Amino acid sequence: MALPREHTQSVTAQSIGDVWPSLLGVVPFGLITGAAGVSAGLSVLQTMASSLVLFAGAAQLAAYQLMDSGSPMLVVVLTVAVVNLRYLMYSASLAPYLADWKFWWKITGAYILVDQLYALSLHRFREERFSSPLPRWVYYITGSVLTWVVWQVAVWIGAWLGAKVPPSWSLDFAIPLSFMAMVFASIRDRPTAAAALVGGLSAMFAATLPYNLGLIVASLAGIGAGMWLEGRRLS
Repeated sequence: MALPREHTQSVTAQSIGDVWPSLLGVVPFGLITGAAGVSAGLSVLQTMASSLVLFAGAAQLAAYQLMDSGSPMLVVVLTVAVVNLRYLMYSASLAPYLADWKFWWKITGAYILVDQLYALSLHRFREERFSSPLPRWVYYITGSVLTWVVWQVAVWIGAWLGAKVPPSWSLDFAIPLSFMAMVFASIRDRPTAAAALVGGLSAMFAATLPYNLGLIVASLAGIGAGMWLEGRRLS
């Protein structure tokens, strides 16, 4: 049953109001990601193409770092897959609320899923006023599309500016700084702190592995530690 236009507009405004503070972090992150793609040897067009396909900042940065160091493409693909494993857990959490979606809408929703919208949507969907399928759809799509547009524009500007920077001005520092910012911002409890600590220590000890496999080892170790501690807390 169709809902009044006023209600739909209210949910749209709620989604925009919830997501806009996170965009203050999306913009500089996107700028750095675009610049990092160019620094790794990609053209502006290639950087934008990879951003459109992946739409995953952490995975994009990891891929650019590995490409810049000459790692095999298989390692790059595996690293991107490991970094994006968290979206499986996100999807499982949201599935009960979006079960009535058509198949292609589910594919679209999976593509535009981001960390911020996952947390916001899960919180809002649990509220009584978002019990109807239409408000969920409006809330999720509005926030996700807005984030997608802002991200792609920021990546494009970062890539364009990065292409103008002389080769002598290395942008390699942007990648580790971005990862550090993401890690510190995501530490909210003991499981996330354990994941960061174990992942960081594992990266140090596995840094000498060939083909930058240490990144994959560290990612798996950090995820495993966080999931183990989370399981103990819930048991």
